[in-house]
Amino acid sequence: MQAIPPDVAELYERKLSKAKVPTSSRDFYKKWLRYFLDFCHKYGYDPSDPESVTPFMEKLRSKKQSLAYQRQANHAVILYQEMPTKTAFTSGESSISSRYPTAIKELPMQVSDTATIPFSASSQDRATTEGLPLQIAAPSRPFDPSLTRSHFNDWRCLKKSASPQWDELIGKLADEIKTRHYSRKTLKAYADWCRNLQCYLKDKSPEELSEADVKAYLTYLAVKSKVSASTQNQAFNALLFLYRHIVKKDFGDHKDIPRAKKSRYIPVVLSRREVDAVLKHLEHPYSLVVKLLYGCGLRLFECMKLRVNNFNFDEGILTVQNGKGKKARTVPLPQTIMPELMEQLEVVKKLHDEDLKGGYSGVFLDDQLEKKYPKAAKEFIWQWFFPQGSLTFVVVTKEKRRYHLHEKHVQEALWEAVRRARLTKRVTAHTFRHSFATHLLQANYDIRTIQTLLGHSDVRTTMIYTHCVPSRTVKEAKSPLDF
Repeated sequence: MQAIPPDVAELYERKLSKAKVPTSSRDFYKKWLRYFLDFCHKYGYDPSDPESVTPFMEKLRSKKQSLAYQRQANHAVILYQEMPTKTAFTSGESSISSRYPTAIKELPMQVSDTATIPFSASSQDRATTEGLPLQIAAPSRPFDPSLTRSHFNDWRCLKKSASPQWDELIGKLADEIKTRHYSRKTLKAYADWCRNLQCYLKDKSPEELSEADVKAYLTYLAVKSKVSASTQNQAFNALLFLYRHIVKKDFGDHKDIPRAKKSRYIPVVLSRREVDAVLKHLEHPYSLVVKLLYGCGLRLFECMKLRVNNFNFDEGILTVQNGKGKKARTVPLPQTIMPELMEQLEVVKKLHDEDLKGGYSGVFLDDQLEKKYPKAAKEFIWQWFFPQGSLTFVVVTKEKRRYHLHEKHVQEALWEAVRRARLTKRVTAHTFRHSFATHLLQANYDIRTIQTLLGHSDVRTTMIYTHCVPSRTVKEAKSPLDF
């Protein structure tokens, strides 16, 4: 990370003093300035261009910085931008004036006051070690490896390491997962575990990997790290995939490798009164999101990826495309929230018209859909039903596109609502899906019907909801002749 020249540092120190920034916070302000200048240099942005701040804030958000630090970073950049052009950089080659011009106009705060990001004491340390600070709470698209210049610059597990052999191995792993159309979350999880194995083996050559290495690592996770059963099994599956499809080696006898036994998990279920208590503390659009989670039994990512063409208001049906496992299903729309859905549709229409007048490039589409239908990105039916509040600037194509509302913002708003409702249960976005299934079961719905509505491949997955609450449909056994 480049150091700020002494003359610029002196002027910036005066600016901080004039702005009455506390002495204890000035070192942080200087770090944010260095992060901003490095970001502009790395990704080819001009710091004098106001457009450079938006992608910088998007980069910050991907690092999960606290809201307080986000505001602090924004303020630090604004103070730097207010510095005079001619006096800011006057030194020769030692100055960074040729790369970082000044005289940037003051930019508005990019932080959403409604967002609540949990504070982490180690967040500043992570920002220092990883080279970039962490991101702002305004809605935006998370970083996608396919949209950047380098395949190894966005996720830590995909960055280049000290071992070119392992870098090539991880690259092949990513290609194999993309070929199979697995989700981005699967790619990140598997690549993370492969990197962890690389670290545990101290960059041992992939050609020398053996069954004993996997067994030793899984034993280390269970005995030394004391990870949960699901974490240990996820690591096992990731390494099994690595050996079978990438390394092309025999994984050995699975019986000789320690496998953790999962404990029976009983989902947390809310009563209808508790659901209403949470909804009372949510604002739009988060309240409508939660109503769809509970009213349709959606997963959070399924709700975030809803587009206008997924809604059939005449028939009262919602089609969920590309659910878990790339499966599709239909669910009935709750009639009680139909007016809210129509109102949200009007909001999307208005936003879409404004975007078209502004000359934006459209929404993000999955896979190669835009290549097949070049005009689809700008068509109304393909717009997100829950769009983000700001456009996303794509560095590679120099386009402004719109992404859907980020899952993190829903989770943060829900956490705050549950805290205000003072519930005694641990509530997440998925809790409303559990409540949907359990309440249908209590209402005498057939288990196969619930399985279809949830999109479960196996009815045994749906059967877990029979353990959530005592069944109200149990009757004394009788012969059919006595019916």
